[in-house]
Amino acid sequence: MIDLYYWPTPNGWKISIALEELGLPYQVRLVNIGRGEQFAPDFLAISPNNRIPALVDHAPAGGGAPVAVFETGAMLIYLAEKTGRLLPADGAARYAVLQWLMWQMGGLGPMAGQNGHFLLYAAEKIPYAIERYGQEVRRLYGVLDAQLARTGACVAGEYSIADIAIFPWIMTHKAQGLSLDDYPAIRRWYAELRARDALQRGLAVGRDMRPKGAQMDEEARRNLFQGKAPA
Repeated sequence: MIDLYYWPTPNGWKISIALEELGLPYQVRLVNIGRGEQFAPDFLAISPNNRIPALVDHAPAGGGAPVAVFETGAMLIYLAEKTGRLLPADGAARYAVLQWLMWQMGGLGPMAGQNGHFLLYAAEKIPYAIERYGQEVRRLYGVLDAQLARTGACVAGEYSIADIAIFPWIMTHKAQGLSLDDYPAIRRWYAELRARDALQRGLAVGRDMRPKGAQMDEEARRNLFQGKAPA
């Protein structure tokens, strides 16, 4: 059994989708990041960067003590290697997946996160920040659109953990101020993935916990944007 420490966000969805796609048994342990539960000592023992998601695998491959993993890229690789699925075992095909996974981790996720922050949540609207991050997100969408046009399929050819990592951040395109009509290859890929039953099940995890159209209160703002480093 895998314990998934989770909140329904783009990064959380990556792992709930992967677990559903891989058919692994898991139980969800909600970590309410708006209420500061990511700073609890028990959670920090698993995820020292005080970010969700994280997992504990109580039945790791080969047996032995439970394995705790944080950071979504590491978690996706761990789950893929545990099952032998969604990540080729070796060769060029493996590195094709890994490079697009790292592209999401180092580029699309951080830049879209900053763009969303300055567009939606910053108390002061800073034109330079909005233009800077918005331009970079548009550039990254262009990179992805070109890659998907080349493959005519998924980002590295076959459906993989790279697609699972990228998809939740493309889900935020409307909040990013973007239209998929401007990116036809992304639009095709997005519709194909969105139709997957396992992906829909992953997105449904904790759905009722996610605020719908509510203003962020001051406690949530402090915990999400001004969280102190753990002692």
